[in-house]
Parts: sequence; C-alpha cells; structure tokens
Amino acid sequence: MTLEETRRGPREDARRTAPVVRPDEDQPLGNIGGRLRDGVAGWLRSPALDFYGLIVVGALLVTLGLVMVLSSSAVLNISRGNSGFAGLFRQGTFAGMGLALLVVAALLPPGFYRKAAWPLFGLGLALQCLVFVPGLGWAVDGNQNWIRINGQTLQPSEFLKLALAVWLGALLAAKRPLLHRTFHLLFPLVPGVVLALGLVMAGHDLGTMLIMAMLVAGAVWVAGIPRRWFFAAGTAGVLGVVLLTITSANRMARISNWLHGICEGDSCYQSDQGLMGLAEGGWWGVGLGESRQKWGRLPAAEDDYIFAIIGEELGLIGTLGVLLLFTVLALLMFRMISRLEDRFLQITVAGICAWILGQAFVNMMVVTGLLPVIGVPLPFISSGGSALLASMTALGVLLSFARREPGAAEAISAQIGAVRRSAGILPAPRSATKTGRTAKSASIAKSASAAKKTSAAKPSRTAQSRRAANSSRSTSSSRTRRTGRGPSGTRRS
Repeated sequence: MTLEETRRGPREDARRTAPVVRPDEDQPLGNIGGRLRDGVAGWLRSPALDFYGLIVVGALLVTLGLVMVLSSSAVLNISRGNSGFAGLFRQGTFAGMGLALLVVAALLPPGFYRKAAWPLFGLGLALQCLVFVPGLGWAVDGNQNWIRINGQTLQPSEFLKLALAVWLGALLAAKRPLLHRTFHLLFPLVPGVVLALGLVMAGHDLGTMLIMAMLVAGAVWVAGIPRRWFFAAGTAGVLGVVLLTITSANRMARISNWLHGICEGDSCYQSDQGLMGLAEGGWWGVGLGESRQKWGRLPAAEDDYIFAIIGEELGLIGTLGVLLLFTVLALLMFRMISRLEDRFLQITVAGICAWILGQAFVNMMVVTGLLPVIGVPLPFISSGGSALLASMTALGVLLSFARREPGAAEAISAQIGAVRRSAGILPAPRSATKTGRTAKSASIAKSASAAKKTSAAKPSRTAQSRRAANSSRSTSSSRTRRTGRGPSGTRRS
C-alpha cells in the first residue's frame, strides 16, 4: 500500500460510515408537520400555559385599547383646545395604575381572597351606596352610577363585580355540601345577590345589572346548584328584566327601534353611525387613524362604540382579531376551571369569566346591531378608568389562581430560574479582555519564534548530511584507486 492509499483509506471509510441525509420526494424538508404537532401538543400540555397565556392576551388587549383610544379621541381633543394625546395620557395613566393593581393581585395567595371575601363584598356595597349621596353621586345620561371627587369620576359598580365574584366563590364553596338544602341555598346567597343588583338598578343602569346577572349565573352553574333552582332563578330574572323594560319609555323605544328599524328623530343615530363605520371599513379598513366617524359623527366613539372605530380603521380583519383575543381568553379560563382542584377557585374564575366575556360579547353585539343599545364598555379596550382598573385587577386575580394549577408553580419557577441563570452570564471586563489578548499575542509570538528556529535548524541539518555524503563518496573512490578494481569488482588489466 502506497502512502497516498494510506492517506485516502480513512477518508473513504469515513465517507462510507457517515449518514447521508437526502431529501425525500414527498417531504423534502422532513416531517415538519409532525414536529410542529409535537411542539404544539407539548406547549398545550404545559402546566404554565394559562399563566403565560393570560399575560399575553391581557397585554395585547390593553395595548390595542391604548392605540384605539388615541385614534378615536385625538380629533375631539384637538377641537376642544387640548392636546391630541390627552386621551392616550389619561388612559395610559389608568393602565399604569391597573398594572400596579394587577401585580399586587397576582402576588396575593388565593387564601387571602377566600378570607377577605366578605369584607371586599361589604366594601363594594358601601361604595355603590355612595352614588346616592347628594353632592357626591354623579348622573350620566340618566344613570346615577358614578361618584365625583375633585373632578375625577369613579364607577363603583365595576369594582362591585369583582367583589361579587370573589364573594360568590367563597360562599358557594363553603356551602357546597349543603346546596341541596333549600335554606342553605337561599340564605345568604339570594339576599346578597338581590342587594348588589338592586343597588345598581336603583341608579337606572340596566346594562351593568344584566352583566352582573351573567356573573351570578356563571358562578352558581359551576358551583353545581340543582338545575330546577337554576332555571327557576333564570325565569324570575327574565321576568324582572321584562318588567323593568316595559316600565321605561326610553328602554321600550330602544327595543322598538331595534326590532322594527323605524326611528323617531335621531333615536337611531348612534347605532346607524356605528353600522356605517363598520361598513366603510370593509375587509382591511381605511387605515389606522383615518376614521371619519370619529370626527363628531359617532357619539361615544372612544367609549361604548370603540368597536365600530376598530372595524372602520382595521376592517373585518381587525374586528375578527379582537374576537379571536376574547375567544382565546375564554379558552384559557375554561381550561383553568377544568384544571383547578379547589372549588373556591373554580367558582370565582367562572364568575369572572362570565363577567368579562359576557360584557365583551354584549358590547360587540350592540355595535353590530344584534342587540338593542345597552351602555356597557368593551373590557380592556374602551376608554374609562374604572372599567380598566377593575378588569386588570380581575386579570391579576386570575394570574394568582393560575399559579395554583397542578405543576404550574414548579414550571414557572423553573423557567424563571433559567432566565436568571442566563441573565447571570456576563461578558468579561475590559481589563481581563486586554490581559487575555496580551497573553494570546505573547503565545502567538512565542510560537512564531519557535517555528523560525525550527526552519533555521532544518537547512543546517541538510548541509551536514550533504557533507557526510560527499566525504563517504571520496573515501570510496580513493579505495578503488588503491586496489585497482572497477565499480563491478573486477581487476583492471
């Protein structure tokens, strides 16, 4: 075997043994679908999915709300002599306050809410009673549902919703084994619910009262009360709403306009302008900030009808995106209810779920003409400090509960620890870097000098070998002349 064959042999063996990845005719890039399905399935099985999903969806909704409040309120603020960013600054301030409340609510353990359920409910009722205090209560469009202090307004019913959800969770979880008994089912559940809804209805706010009724229905359904009592309460509630509607000329006019489409004067002006905004948006919208309805045409463009501005500027794609976000939020809360093991946590999450989702879908159905006009804001998106603060605090409560899912705390701690370890890897200081570079250059110089010495030594060795070969040749030739023999060993004649 020659030297070339010896060198070539290992390379050819390595080429034979190395696996060769060749593209498949059916799947030239490999089984991407299978890997994607496995990754998504593993992500969906993660115990921390609800925790991080709530953070992502909540951040997207609040961010979208800030952008749309700026877009829908800039023109009117400029016309009033204010800054075009006044609406953004105001809503951003409430978002910052809401973020602080969200963090505090997320850090509190679920046991705190269980113990504080009754005090929180009492505080919510007390705040709601303040709307009837002369000089403190504030009426807007005939609804006595606000309090005004130093020019700042607050809607206590928004915080009463959260307090009611926590109270229902603690009460129904404690009475869970006794819900088949009539007395324990009715007291104190029915008096507390009637008092909370009655205080809101006393301020003529039927829309908020309906949202609170949805909250109660979601909580008692998950609590597992007997179905006959659930349907009986639902029937009584529907009859009550009908009675409250037919005794109010304003509400009857709204329902008549919605059913028949015949409006007297400008009673349908707001709903018509909202539908017109959705129609002008088309598929892709007229562009962010390019709405025409916000130029004074659409009343409450940044409040209850902000969904119409979203449809006009972002089109059908934008409205479907909002619907998708609330759908994902619903799936996350449904997943929480199925995974949580504590009845208090399950019932409270169900109440918050019915509140936020019910209010969101009622608002979107009103704007699209599927329901008569009911003054309820779009959670996380509509302008308004009270609604945003209450919604973000409720999101913090959900985050606190999501950490109590089986395996969620361990998964979150492990991921946070990994992030901390990654953040702890810092670059070397400049002094160490300079020292390292100096040492490296010194080693390179040393290697270069050694190479020069080696190259210089090679010619000297070659010269010595050449001199030794010449001397051996001369010695052999002298011997030949002495003996008289030729190179072949024969004697010369």
